[in-house]
Amino acid sequence: MQPFRLYTAGIQDFANIRERNLIYVDKTDIIYNMTKESQFIFLSRPRRFGKTLLCTTLKYYFQGRKELFEGLAMEKLETEWKKYPVLHFDLSQCKNKQDIQGILRELDWQLRQYEKIYGRDEACVSPGERFKCLLVNANEQTGLKCVVILDEYDAPLLDVLDNPEKLAEVRRVMQEFYQPLKACETYEQFVFITGITKFSQLSIFSTLNNITNITMLPQYSAICGITVDEALDVFKPDIQILADTYKCSYDEMVDKLKAMYDGYNFSKNSPDVFNPFSLTMALKNRDIDSYWFGSGTPTYLFEQMKRFGTNVLSLEKITTSASDFDAPTENMKTVLPLLYQSGYLTIKGYDFVTNQYVLDFPNAEVRVGFMLNLLPVVVENANTMLANNTVAGLYTSLLKCDIDSAMKNLKSFFASIPYLEHGHHELGNLTTFEAFYETIMYVIFSMVSKYVFTQVKSANGRSDVVMFVNDTVYVFELKINGTASEALDQINDNGYMIPYEAGDRKVVKVGIAFSKEERNITEWIVE
Repeated sequence: MQPFRLYTAGIQDFANIRERNLIYVDKTDIIYNMTKESQFIFLSRPRRFGKTLLCTTLKYYFQGRKELFEGLAMEKLETEWKKYPVLHFDLSQCKNKQDIQGILRELDWQLRQYEKIYGRDEACVSPGERFKCLLVNANEQTGLKCVVILDEYDAPLLDVLDNPEKLAEVRRVMQEFYQPLKACETYEQFVFITGITKFSQLSIFSTLNNITNITMLPQYSAICGITVDEALDVFKPDIQILADTYKCSYDEMVDKLKAMYDGYNFSKNSPDVFNPFSLTMALKNRDIDSYWFGSGTPTYLFEQMKRFGTNVLSLEKITTSASDFDAPTENMKTVLPLLYQSGYLTIKGYDFVTNQYVLDFPNAEVRVGFMLNLLPVVVENANTMLANNTVAGLYTSLLKCDIDSAMKNLKSFFASIPYLEHGHHELGNLTTFEAFYETIMYVIFSMVSKYVFTQVKSANGRSDVVMFVNDTVYVFELKINGTASEALDQINDNGYMIPYEAGDRKVVKVGIAFSKEERNITEWIVE
């Protein structure tokens, strides 16, 4: 009988974790170094990545709660354990408020919790004035400078990102609230700001121009999340239990977990990082599932994709500079900064000569979840249950190399797509009938395999879709109001399959005919 282990999945308070003896991956050496880095620190990480746990760890560290750090790296690193006054604001509580008054009420409530301790000058009325008063009072009463922690600083802003008028109003309120950070610098020992996205200092933090942004610094790339080495060290018995549940070997289960939840990189020299929420949920439930997407639908992201006319076919293996994807959110010219900062794309490569990064989906969980949630955007009122069934059928068929069954599954899904009114259902550059259906194939296939590519260049042209499934490479060519034979001839005549014939994988060529009138696949030929 395996010993019962207590997991931290969904638990974000460091004291709660330590007092209940839950499993904790020790990050306190990195945290200690970060507190010495600068007086003002900013860190951006995707949701459910441990930012709040990091914030509460900092809170208890600066409160001098030495007993909570027993046995951790911090116990040996820290020698003074001073008890600083800590002002910890959780701005995620400002989400989903109906109007600006809702945000003001939440700020009022959080400020009052500290005013009960340090007092309030009734002349201070606005959130920023009250914040400033707290910093001064706490310093005078304790003789120590304050530690300020702003968790999810951007939560109220993301709520209204697609509404410029409301965004401007919320920005004014939050800017006024954050203003004392600069004005009261002499009263502050350490300031830590975290969130998902990066708003410019000018628009949010006003004159605070001395923030150290550690988001892409390699020494802090693993401060949130769980590295492979940490997972294999801390969770070895749990991985073995999961392997036993799935009737596979330990190494096979490690590969499954890495494919599903690993693959995040936050700097040019970052180790691969697991999504901590998904990994611990999988180990806790003894079941591999899409936990990250199940915990929240990225509605605002897809709204921004529509706003910028994002081409769905251009979202993989993007070569770009840091200034393009690590740009302030309100100044972004494409949806790329939001895709990266929200965790839907991550760093997958870096060229030290050209200073260019390669961005891609981090893992199978994100890829499949993104595509499934994207489907109703590309196809209005898409039947996601049918899409899931289509994916399951496709995967089973392709594993068996049963193209006939795979195409029948795909044909059934195409039959469910409502009549297209030009420009009404389309996202981005889907301006032609062929491009639209090619995108649908790409989205569906992307839920089957992470190795799906469209418009793949070869010596004599571009193949429509190439997909890798285990030991097989599938090369698809579509013909609109043509024949499947013509599509197959195009693959052979242009040698679309030649780049893959040198390897050990089996190459399967599939010519597909589409009918504009029927709006569906009419025939296919396999070679």
